[in-house]
Amino acid sequence: MSTAASKGTPKTVADWLALPVDARIELIDGEFVEKAAPTFDHGRAQLNTGAVLGGSFARRAGGPRGPGGWWLATEVDILLDGRGYRPDLAGWRRERPVPLKERPVTLRPDWLCEIVSESNRMIDTVKKLRRYHQAEVPHYWILDQVDRTLTVHRHTPDGDLVVLRAEAEERVRAEPFQAIELRVGVLLGDDED
Repeated sequence: MSTAASKGTPKTVADWLALPVDARIELIDGEFVEKAAPTFDHGRAQLNTGAVLGGSFARRAGGPRGPGGWWLATEVDILLDGRGYRPDLAGWRRERPVPLKERPVTLRPDWLCEIVSESNRMIDTVKKLRRYHQAEVPHYWILDQVDRTLTVHRHTPDGDLVVLRAEAEERVRAEPFQAIELRVGVLLGDDED
């Protein structure tokens, strides 16, 4: 259900917010773009990535379980530059104001992650990549379930820089969470062992 702005009046943030809360719709460039229905594999990847990062980062800074210092969330409505997104995972550094009290969240995330499947590949790897850069999102991860890779983008003024591209079998330290080692396959939904 991609409703092209050329077929009618461009959609607005008010139109987007008027949709039911459980609608899986994003507002990109005046169009409603339906997020792909989550598959079992997508759900496992989203859960695993959240669990792996959450265990070490989703709490106050310091402590025995890892560095902490982040607010992490899944499927949160975010407003960036007049566009409405619902990324698979999002994170804000805790030294910034608490972003969790409003819908949509208007505080720019410090990290976004999309889990790419074939049906949403162009949106996540082209449109969102471009728009997240325009909104100055510092880090954007693309977990690709088709080619089984993790690609980490870092914002620079001239464009996003690919700072890491790793295959499922690899163990990596991926910014901004480089304090811990991650196995890419686990992020993609594989078992830990």
